[in-house]
Amino acid sequence: MSEEIERTNYAVQAPDMFRAMRAFSQAAGKGLDPVVAELVKIRASQINRCAFCLDMHIAEARKAGETDERLNLLPAWAEVRGVYTDKERAALALTEAITLLTDGFVPDDVYARAAAHFDEAELSRLVGTITAINAWNRFNVAFQVQPGGLS
Repeated sequence: MSEEIERTNYAVQAPDMFRAMRAFSQAAGKGLDPVVAELVKIRASQINRCAFCLDMHIAEARKAGETDERLNLLPAWAEVRGVYTDKERAALALTEAITLLTDGFVPDDVYARAAAHFDEAELSRLVGTITAINAWNRFNVAFQVQPGGLS
């Protein structure tokens, strides 16, 4: 059994980087539907197993009026019908493709599905939001940032 190692507080040790990440996240989300934004943040955080981001974004989604049913079913969004809109489903498919990059790229059909529901500016911001949450997930998982009990 390995001994726990104290992890660095990256926000304190690199405050300029932390501020730049926050600014990027805020810029990426401008004009995006807040429900879609929270769903993609939660889904990426589930895949990346980021407890801190899950706690934060589930709380934010609830504040925005998200239901427990939709939050509970999010890991199986592709399996259920009538719970998520086609636009949300397209955003979630894109989130999984970008987060996993299983084949090293985002498949054309996944991109086309999202492009059918988001105009070019929205799609750019959606990809930015997905990219930002993946970066946050990786920082928080690497430094083992613990959830704050927000949800």
